[in-house]
Amino acid sequence: MTKHLTIFFSSIAIVTIAIMGYFAFWADGKSCGTTAVAGGQGSIGGAFELVDHNGVRVSEKDVINGLTLIYFGYTYCPDICPLDTQRNLTTVDILDEQDIKITPVFITIDPERDTIKALNDYVYASHERLIGLTGSLEQVQKASKAYRTFFRKNGDGDDYLIDHSTFSYLMDETGFLQF
Repeated sequence: MTKHLTIFFSSIAIVTIAIMGYFAFWADGKSCGTTAVAGGQGSIGGAFELVDHNGVRVSEKDVINGLTLIYFGYTYCPDICPLDTQRNLTTVDILDEQDIKITPVFITIDPERDTIKALNDYVYASHERLIGLTGSLEQVQKASKAYRTFFRKNGDGDDYLIDHSTFSYLMDETGFLQF
């Protein structure tokens, strides 16, 4: 019985080592870092028409024309958005030092309070390459849906909060999600 167990476990070990060796030495690694996922290709991103922090109407083609880091948030956010935005902007600066140019984009989920002027002030206080985008609630919802983000106004009056997802997306010039 012991001889059979030894042969069995030795066989398992040899097969495991062979599989690991294949992936370590012979697999080309082209599947690493792609957006291929179980169940098929993800569809994140898409067409949008919004207004930038200078009041200029833009589409995704105007904004995503190289590596672009997209984040949905709002300027009145008391906690998560400032931290995520700062993390994204620090990432942009770190990659700049390696000659990797990324355009950071902040799409508001609070078009009611994040007016063009409010976004303009926010952008100029944050980073020289940051692009702030706003629009009507319907336009923002369409962009949010394309990027599979979530947001919901929570409360009434002027001091409401917004529940929201906190994804950052790195897109290339074709609008293809990179990670």
